[in-house]
Amino acid sequence: MLSKLKLLFKDTVIYGSSTILARSLNYLLVPLYANKLSTFDNGIQTIIYANIALANVLFSYGLETSYLKVVSDSAHKESDDTRLFSTAFITLLVTSTLFAFLIVFFARDIAQLIGLSSGDYLFVRFAALILWLDTLLVIPFAELRLKRKAFQFAIARVLGVVGVVASAIILIVYFHAGLSGVFIAEAFGSLVSLLLVIPVFRQFRLFYSSLQLRDMLRIGLPYVPTGIAGLLIHLIDRNILIRIPASDIERIYGSGYQPSDIVGIYGRIAAFGVVLQLVIQVFRFAWQPFFLQHAKDPDAKRLFQHVLSISTLVTMFLALAATFFVQDLVRYHYAESFYLLPPRYWIGLSILPWIFLSYVFDMISTNLSAGLLITGNTRYLPIVTFAGAVVTAVSCWWFIPLSGMDGAAYAIVAGTAVMCLVMAWFSLRVFPIRHDWLKLFLLLVAGIALASMQFTFRSEISRPEAAIALKGGLLLLYLVIAGALFHKETRLLVMKAGNRFTKRTP
Repeated sequence: MLSKLKLLFKDTVIYGSSTILARSLNYLLVPLYANKLSTFDNGIQTIIYANIALANVLFSYGLETSYLKVVSDSAHKESDDTRLFSTAFITLLVTSTLFAFLIVFFARDIAQLIGLSSGDYLFVRFAALILWLDTLLVIPFAELRLKRKAFQFAIARVLGVVGVVASAIILIVYFHAGLSGVFIAEAFGSLVSLLLVIPVFRQFRLFYSSLQLRDMLRIGLPYVPTGIAGLLIHLIDRNILIRIPASDIERIYGSGYQPSDIVGIYGRIAAFGVVLQLVIQVFRFAWQPFFLQHAKDPDAKRLFQHVLSISTLVTMFLALAATFFVQDLVRYHYAESFYLLPPRYWIGLSILPWIFLSYVFDMISTNLSAGLLITGNTRYLPIVTFAGAVVTAVSCWWFIPLSGMDGAAYAIVAGTAVMCLVMAWFSLRVFPIRHDWLKLFLLLVAGIALASMQFTFRSEISRPEAAIALKGGLLLLYLVIAGALFHKETRLLVMKAGNRFTKRTP
C-alpha cells in the first residue's frame, strides 16, 4: 500500500509543482489587474471569465473524463488507443469550431444575457477564441495524464501561463491595451500550450468511429450538467452579484459603487481561494488515473480510505493557515508603495474564511467521486451537483441582497457542503468504504474553533510579532489534534518521510 501511495504522491508532486508554478505566475496578474484596471473593468473581466469556465464544460461535454475511462479499459484489452484519440480530437475540433462561431455571431445578445451592456460584445468574442483554443487542448492533456507523462504536461501548462503573464504585462503596462489586453494575453497563452503539445499528435490518424464516440458520450455526457452545476456552485455568485440593486449596494457599502465594481472586488478577493483550489486541482489530476488503475486491487478500499483522510487533513490545515495569514498579506504595504490589492478592495476581505472553507468540502467530494466512476454509476453525478447548485443559487438570491459579498460566500459554503453530503450518500451506496467521518467532523469543528479564537483575540493584540506567534501556535495545536485523531495516517506519512531520509543518508 505504501508503494501505491508513493506513486500517487510522486505524480501529485509533479502535477503540483507545475500547477503551483503556473498559478503562481498567473497570480501575478491579480495585483496587476487590480492596480492597472478599474474595479469596473475588473468586474467585466470577472463575469466573462466566470462564464468562460461554464462554457468550457459545454465545449468539451465530458470527453476528457470519458476518454480517460475508455482508454484505461482498452489498455486491458490491448486495443489500439490511437483510434480513440483521433475520434475524440476530431469530435471536439468540429463541435468547438461550431460553438465558437455561434458565440461570435450572437456576441451582443450574450453580453446582455450575462448582465453586461451590448457594447461589451468584443470581449465576448475574445472569449470565443479562448474557448476554442482551450478545447483543442483537452484530449492532448488527457493523453499526457493517462500515459503518466507528467513532465510534458507540466511544461506545456507552465510555458502557456508564462505566455499569458508576459503578454499581459507588455500589453497592459507598455501598450496600455486595457481590458482588451487581458483577453488577448489569455488567448496567446492557450496558443503557446497548444503548440507545445504538438508531439502528442504523432498518434493522430484520419480515423473516426461513431461507435467509439457513442461509448465515450455514454460516460461523458452525464458530466455536462454535472460540470455546469459544479461550477455554478463557485460562479453563480458572480452572475447574481452583477444584478444586485443599487439601493442594496449603497445600504451595505455606501455610495460610489456600481454592480460591476462589486463583482470586480469580489472576484479579486475570491481569487485568493487559489491557495486551496490549487491543492484540489493538483490532487484531481493524479487521483483520477490513480483510482481507475487500482480500483480492483485487494486493498483498494482501505487505500482510498487513507487517501481521503490524508487529503482532507491537508486541505483543512491549509484552509486554516490561509484564514490566518492571507488578509495580512493583502493589507501589507510592500516597500511603502504597493499593495497586493488597493484599499478600495478591502471591503471584501471578510469573505475569505468562507471561501477557504468551501474548498474543504470540494476536496471530500473529489475523493468520493471515485466510487461513482469506478462502478460506472455516473448517472448520479447530475443529482449530486445540481443539489449543490440549487442550494447555492437559492442561498445567493436570499443572502446577497442582505449581506452583499458576504452573502455570496455563505451561499458557496452551503452549496459545497450539500454537494459533499449528497455525493457521500450515492457514492458509498455503490462503493461502500468505512471512512472516519466522526474524526473528520471533529477536525472540522476544531479548525472553526481555532479560527474563531484568532479573530477573537486579534483586536487585543497590537504587536505584529505577537499576532504571528498566536497564529503559529494555533496552527501547531491543530496539527497536534489532527495527529491524535488520525494516528494511522500520520504513521504512514512519517514512515514515508523516514524511508526517504534513510535512502538519502549515506
